[in-house]
Amino acid sequence: MALTPREVFLKLVWGVSEGRWDELPDLYAEQTCVEHPFAPSGDKPLRTREELREHFSAGKRLPYLRQEPANITVHETADPEVIVAEFEYRGTTEGGDPFRVPCVFILRVRDGKIISSRDYIHHIASARRRGDLDQLIETLRS
Repeated sequence: MALTPREVFLKLVWGVSEGRWDELPDLYAEQTCVEHPFAPSGDKPLRTREELREHFSAGKRLPYLRQEPANITVHETADPEVIVAEFEYRGTTEGGDPFRVPCVFILRVRDGKIISSRDYIHHIASARRRGDLDQLIETLRS
């Protein structure tokens, strides 16, 4: 039996939180469309599992953050393939400072695989948690 959209979402956000970067691409269909509409440097959709493998491999180079998904609300829709998930990543930075990064994901899951996702992430909070706020500001200036 294939995983439900809710189950796939939970595997995704817990996998990100636990740094299981090599497993995450397998949650997606071979052909998919992952968009980050609020990305500060512009959205370049990820369309294949291989592009996602490259995207998630960047997580291996980030400093380790203790975090977990919190305040999760999953909204079922009239379309059984689609959910809207509101949540936040919450944790502490390497320096011990607490953080929270609000997110909303809209996922379409078919046969237990993500075939499309629009990920709305609070990019300023995300950059702050990684200590990359200055780099984000420079990106926005250029």
